Amino acid sequence: MKIESFKDLTVWQRSIELVKEVYQETANLPQSEIYGLTSQMRRCAVSIPSNIAEGKKRGTRKDYVHFLRIANGSAAELETQSIITKEIYKLNTSEIDSKLEEVQKMLSVMIKKLEQPKS
Repeated sequence: MKIESFKDLTVWQRSIELVKEVYQETANLPQSEIYGLTSQMRRCAVSIPSNIAEGKKRGTRKDYVHFLRIANGSAAELETQSIITKEIYKLNTSEIDSKLEEVQKMLSVMIKKLEQPKS
């Protein structure tokens, strides 16, 4: 299957699923976290597919890798915030964690492959 658009990328599709999960779970956080963990987790989650899309649209391999790295950084931030949420509020973040792990693995493989010289 030829990739016509960033929307065809499995990693982008899975990261959209992750965003939905983050929005659903953060709705269960206390109102006092609306400008704290809730906002931060949602922004990190949204950043992942956004950077995948921007990198793909930039058109160069170097830019693509750069934006995939940014997406991976946002994923690491989200992972940290998920841990904090579990520790402080005992929120069940297993679905977030599962989807996040899948996205992080995909991003790592993509970065590694794109960094290899073209054959």
